[in-house]
Amino acid sequence: MNISYNTVVVNNYFNSLRSLRREDKINLVAMLTNDIARKPEKKAKEQDVIDRFFGAFQSNKSAEEMIEEIRASRNFNRKIVSF
Repeated sequence: MNISYNTVVVNNYFNSLRSLRREDKINLVAMLTNDIARKPEKKAKEQDVIDRFFGAFQSNKSAEEMIEEIRASRNFNRKIVSF
């Protein structure tokens, strides 16, 4: 039987919370539902932060076009000094 780690954790929490009163379980379900409803908004905000601060680069050019553009913009100013 293939049981994931998350399944084991959820089962352990359930066994721990089984003895709660009915009202406490309802409150817990409400809190979990609210947390689930908020997650996509938070993930989008986190993704914006990641894109802004960690160099998310977007371009319509292909990799070959960008490489060619970089190579064409190189400027070599080597001066050979004779001794």
